[in-house]
Amino acid sequence: MSARTVAARPTGTGTTRTARRRRLLLTAGALLTTAGLLAGCTSNEPAQDDDAPQAASNDGGENDESGETVRIGFSAPAADHGWMGAITQAAIDEADKYDDVELIVAEATNDVNLQISQVETFINDGVDAIVLLPFDGAALTEVATQAMEAGITVINVDREFSSPFAARTTVLGDNYGMGVSAGTYVCEQVGDNKDAVVAEIAGIDSLPLTQDRSQGFADALADCGLDVDNRVAADFTVQGGQQAAANLLQAAPQIDALWNHDDDQGVGVMAAIDEAGRDEFVMVGGAGSANVMRSIEADDTVLKATVIYPSTQAADGIRLARLISQNKSMGDLVSISVPRTVQLFAPVVTKDNVDQYLPTAFES
Repeated sequence: MSARTVAARPTGTGTTRTARRRRLLLTAGALLTTAGLLAGCTSNEPAQDDDAPQAASNDGGENDESGETVRIGFSAPAADHGWMGAITQAAIDEADKYDDVELIVAEATNDVNLQISQVETFINDGVDAIVLLPFDGAALTEVATQAMEAGITVINVDREFSSPFAARTTVLGDNYGMGVSAGTYVCEQVGDNKDAVVAEIAGIDSLPLTQDRSQGFADALADCGLDVDNRVAADFTVQGGQQAAANLLQAAPQIDALWNHDDDQGVGVMAAIDEAGRDEFVMVGGAGSANVMRSIEADDTVLKATVIYPSTQAADGIRLARLISQNKSMGDLVSISVPRTVQLFAPVVTKDNVDQYLPTAFES
């Protein structure tokens, strides 16, 4: 049976500095190995380079053999920016690879009450698993717990629930690690200049993910004796990014390095930079959009790198839901159970490795 997608009913010293940087990178990528295993969990092929995205394989071992049909309900917020649209499409594409997966896709929504109703519908329909990227993790915790209590496997994606009882497994990006990766790259580019001016364009400041990204960035910069001299916050939109960047550029007549948290809002950031005629700094993006990677590849703007925040998290959730529902483990682990938490790495994409990441990038 081919996988089907149907609509759900709406409802100090140099030595010290080196050691500290190593600790930061280990913290940011502490679960990189697990992430790599997840990407290759159905393959017995030799491990690829840790920094290269692992291609999904459907012909690697016993885990790929067709088994009992697994009905998976999927719900995510509205695709109001490129990354979120890519999340849903990747989940659908992943389900289509398996003839024993039936994917039921609920209407994408930013209405918490509607998303709760969608999960209730999945429960009433008796699905085997639910892969859920909640608009608000705390608000969806209760209904997700109800699904778990009904014997349904819940995979929590990206925005965490407020109770460990609400999900069997959680798949996360690494927001703090994004900041560490961006800051480490900036240190490599301008760290020899102790007077370097570093700027930051954040996302929505009230969100924990933005706070985590900024903290990781500050911690990595401190490792090479730098700090953030100019900082503004936007709202993950093109318009917000353009306005925030215009304000920043007016306030800072000289910048050596700039980190923009989000490549979707980065479309507006780049427009403001072009309008201001500024080109004296190196810029790092965030999330990993295809248009940013093409700019990096062309090497004709200030944009020299971006830090990945994987849009494959829900696709990984589909794989894990299938494995758990069929009582399978992750093939490359000794453990007989799928882990409770999988946190994906936040690598830096530059001109030197962009060809490895561009095929899996999302369009802003």
